Amino acid sequence: MTVEINHRVITVNEGCTTLGQLLADEGFTGVGQAVAVDNTVVPKAQWESFAIADGMKITVIRAVCGG
Repeated sequence: MTVEINHRVITVNEGCTTLGQLLADEGFTGVGQAVAVDNTVVPKAQWESFAIADGMKITVIRAVCGG
């Protein structure tokens, strides 16, 4: 299965079934991050139970400080 994360198409590892697993596999720690799947925000509390599917478009936004 393939998904798109921040406009980059990736092949999902076999056995990876949840958004939380996928984000961890791709190096996203969750600290200071928000995630939307197909333009709908997914609360962090749901990442570990949110099932991924072929073709999903995932956007990860990182909070940054600065002026």
